[in-house]
Amino acid sequence: MTTNLKGRTILLGITGSIAAFKAADITSRLTEAGADVFPILTAGASNFIQPLTLQTLSRNPVAEDLWNEGASWQPGHIDLADRADLLLVAPATAHCIAQFAHGLAPDLLTSIHLATPAPVMIAPAMNGKMLAHPATQSNINILRERGCHFIEPQSGMLACGYEGQGKLASVEAIVDAVMAFFDRA
Repeated sequence: MTTNLKGRTILLGITGSIAAFKAADITSRLTEAGADVFPILTAGASNFIQPLTLQTLSRNPVAEDLWNEGASWQPGHIDLADRADLLLVAPATAHCIAQFAHGLAPDLLTSIHLATPAPVMIAPAMNGKMLAHPATQSNINILRERGCHFIEPQSGMLACGYEGQGKLASVEAIVDAVMAFFDRA
């Protein structure tokens, strides 16, 4: 497996899960492997991790607001969507997965999802009951049918105090999945 992601642009979507803090390590490891990582924070994610951390680790600006996209004539979400070699969402909440499945675009991350021709890789993180809910499973199946790749969540102690499926995959598993994806590409 290659450990060189040089020349690869990865958009890292981070949603409002307690597991958002792991995005710092994901960002660091992908950047160390040579990827050009552009973090995208949802409003919920910014409650768990600060943009400055991700900006420092990625060496790129953090995108947060669909309505404040910079000074270019081209909307920032379209520019990012066009440059992406991969849209990785880690962690991905049930809410984000539902928005992706139903083509909703109320924020920056979901707008980028609709605009990018790049492959999409999703690492869910949520309460086990939410993950098992028929609506969430249907949304995951819709996205799989559309070609989205999933990094399966782990079983273990969840932030809500329950034990079960729904814990974000390990940072190593996420980085390995990205590496394996580019090895196959």
